[in-house]
Amino acid sequence: MGAEERQRVIVGAARRSGAVDVAELAAELGVAKETVRRDLRVLESHGLLRRTHGGAYPVESAGFETTLAFRTTMHVPEKRRIAAAAADMLGEAETVFIDEGFTPQLIAEALPRGRPLTVVTASLAAAGALASAEEITVLLLGGRLRGSTLATVDHWTTKMLSGFVIDLAYLGANGISRDHGLTTPDPAVSEVKAQAVRASRRRVFAGLHTKFGAVSFCRFAEVSDFEAIVTSTGLSASEAHRYSLRGPQVVRV
Repeated sequence: MGAEERQRVIVGAARRSGAVDVAELAAELGVAKETVRRDLRVLESHGLLRRTHGGAYPVESAGFETTLAFRTTMHVPEKRRIAAAAADMLGEAETVFIDEGFTPQLIAEALPRGRPLTVVTASLAAAGALASAEEITVLLLGGRLRGSTLATVDHWTTKMLSGFVIDLAYLGANGISRDHGLTTPDPAVSEVKAQAVRASRRRVFAGLHTKFGAVSFCRFAEVSDFEAIVTSTGLSASEAHRYSLRGPQVVRV
């Protein structure tokens, strides 16, 4: 097996399982661990994988994006902590935008009950999580439904969203980088997120530490657009400080 074929196998394995391990890959491919590490360095330079200690995980790109169903199985305790901390930032907001994705869905579940609140969302999952809350009014944005994420996109979605002025937007991303801002693979999704940024007075990014340094296809916001970033403790304190220099408060939970 040549290097290119081996690297295709590695990328495929990472995308199927969510991560790969150097030792396991070396055994499966019948090569030395250093050969696998060299392959991972090449794949990282091509923007396909991000290396970790002892392995790597896939970067979402124009050609690859995980489904909502897959996301509900990965790093759930960390995502719940992030969601709870993000929900605590609601403050006096009366109108809220909730993005598509599993962490935003968990934010919807964590929002306080017993106070009037209007939630605007393109996410069927987030809308469903709030449907039974008596004092919360849910406005579900219309549009083309993406089966992989159960969220609406395209001009119907952005036109409806453009008619609102929203107190606080909770946003996710497939990647966040100091140089390239917040990115996502799909242009249609990017435009909905960008419109949410334009429509909102305050913005909070919520996402795992694995998002940091990753760059996807479409940029929809800058780090400086956000009041706060809520992430997991896997992001180092020094890296969190570098992001905070761009303006947002960075909270690690």
